[in-house]
Amino acid sequence: MAWFWVILIIVVVLAIVLFFMSVKIVKQYERGVVLRFGRLQSVRDPGIRFIIPIVDVMTKVSLRIVTLPIQSQGIITRDNVSVGVSAVAYYRVVDAVNAVIAIESVKSAIDQIAQTTLRKVIGQHHLDEALSDTATLNANIREILDVTTTAWGVEVTLVELKDILLPDSMKRAMARQAEAEREKRAKIIAAEGEALAATQLGVASDTMMSHPLALQLRTLQTLVEVGVDKNTLVVVPAPLLGSIEGLTAFIDRESAVAQVRGR
Repeated sequence: MAWFWVILIIVVVLAIVLFFMSVKIVKQYERGVVLRFGRLQSVRDPGIRFIIPIVDVMTKVSLRIVTLPIQSQGIITRDNVSVGVSAVAYYRVVDAVNAVIAIESVKSAIDQIAQTTLRKVIGQHHLDEALSDTATLNANIREILDVTTTAWGVEVTLVELKDILLPDSMKRAMARQAEAEREKRAKIIAAEGEALAATQLGVASDTMMSHPLALQLRTLQTLVEVGVDKNTLVVVPAPLLGSIEGLTAFIDRESAVAQVRGR
């Protein structure tokens, strides 16, 4: 009788263990790939799923987008400049079966292929293109990765260059180039200003030649501006010839008036 209870307890314990081994919970963002005796049996959707213990093996595959940092790579650009480039890739599994059967480790494989693709694409472009046209480089890297990873049931959604490290000598050379470019623009702007000012001065001189009083008005305006400070003594030389001509004309007018009165 005692042996009966022992066997019963053992059977119950085994039943409980097998029950918990057969119950699997697949989360909403996962898919369960079931292999029966090593062969593909089915893909289980989210929820509580049952498998045959020992006979079936379930591998859960996450369908969420995964962020994969691509460590800095030492790359020589097309114009023979050594740079360090790091990036980040985003991918997700779209075919759970291929992600389990076609490749051993999705994350490791994408990490390695992303590093080699990054070196290949950057090495085909000049440094200026790598610094200014990152959108094109990102698209090229993503396109190459997509072609490779499609057979693995993986879709690369986005690739972004994160950082480009330049040698110190190259940084100094680029700084000198930028400074020279700014100086060139400053000189061009100054020359354009001088040309415009010369043109306007020519127009002003023509106006003053056709209107002699304009020069005197300009002189008076300058005196007003200078005389704002009452403590300033301003000595203005009067035009000698103009003064003599004005005095002569005044004497002639007075003489003519006197002759008319004497008559």
